[in-house]
Amino acid sequence: MPGRSSSNSGSTGFISFSSIESALSSLKNFQTCINTGMDTASSVAFDLVETQSQISFLCMHVAIQLSQLCSFSNEWSWYHVKTEVSSEYSMDKAMIEFAMMDRELNHYVKAVQSAINHVKEERPENIPDLKLLVEKKFLALQNKNSDADFQNNEKYVQFKQQLRELKKQYGLQADREADGPEGVDEDMIVTQSQTNFICPITQLEMKKPVKNKVCGHTYEEEAIVRMIESKQKRKKKACCPQIGCSYTDVKMCDLVQDEALRRAIESHNKRRHRHSE
Repeated sequence: MPGRSSSNSGSTGFISFSSIESALSSLKNFQTCINTGMDTASSVAFDLVETQSQISFLCMHVAIQLSQLCSFSNEWSWYHVKTEVSSEYSMDKAMIEFAMMDRELNHYVKAVQSAINHVKEERPENIPDLKLLVEKKFLALQNKNSDADFQNNEKYVQFKQQLRELKKQYGLQADREADGPEGVDEDMIVTQSQTNFICPITQLEMKKPVKNKVCGHTYEEEAIVRMIESKQKRKKKACCPQIGCSYTDVKMCDLVQDEALRRAIESHNKRRHRHSE
C-alpha cells in the first residue's frame, strides 16, 4: 500500500516516501541560505544610506565650489546622485531576486507535499510518475505568480519599510521624492525623531530596538521579551506599553529587529560624541 513499509520493494503497489520526505526536509534548509542572503543585501543597502548621509553635506559644498570654477559641476553632481541611486537599486533588485527564489522554493515544496498526499489518499493500483505529477502541480502554482506576491514576503516588506525609516532619520528624501526644502538640517531631523530612541518600558535609549509588526511601536528587545514572558507565566496577555496604543496581545512572533532605528541611534551617539570632544 502507498506510504506503507514492506520487504517486497519490487511490488508495483508499494512506494516508500521516507527518502522523498528526507530530501524535502533538506531542501527546506535552503530557506536559511535565502534568509541570510536577504539579511546581507539589507545590511549593504543600509550601509549605502549611511554613507550617502555622511558625504551628502560634503558633496553639496564641493559642488558649490566647483560651480564657481567651472561649468561641469551640475554634471558631476548628477553623476554622484546617479551612482547612489544605482547602488541602492542594485540592492533592491537583489532583494527581489531572493524573494523570487523564496517563492519558487515554497512552491516546489508545496508541489512535492501535494503529490505525496495525493498518492497516499488515492492509493492507486499503478504508481503514477511522481516527477511528472510534481512538475504539473509546481507549474500550476507558478502560473499564479504576480508582483503583488512580494508584498507577502516578510523580509522584503521589512527591508522597504526600514530603508524608508533610515532615510527619514538621516533627512534624506525617500525614493527621490521632493517632499521638503533642499539642504535639510540633519541635526534638526535627529532632534525631531529622538523621542523614538526611548524605550516605552525602560524609558532609556534603546540599544537593540525591535518593532511590533502589528502596531508599529518599538521597544528595547530584552525589556519587551521579559514583559511578554512575565505575562505568559501568569496566563495573561501583554499589552503594548506605548501610551495610547490599543493593541492588547503582543506576542514574540510580532517582534522584528529594527535595524534602521538601531543604526540611527548609533549614528546619533557618534555625532554627539564628536561634538563633545
